Amino acid sequence: MGPTDKQFNGFLRMVIRDLKEAIAEEDPAKKQAQLEALLHDLQTTLED
Repeated sequence: MGPTDKQFNGFLRMVIRDLKEAIAEEDPAKKQAQLEALLHDLQTTLED
């Protein structure tokens, strides 16, 4: 059984929040680390 609409919406809110934080980050190294962490989380979610 897949996630409910509420669960999926919550997941999307988390992704949007993390992307906004990465966009706002001025330090290129921190920005890269944030984006890599988000990518890792998304990949892990697909593999679960």
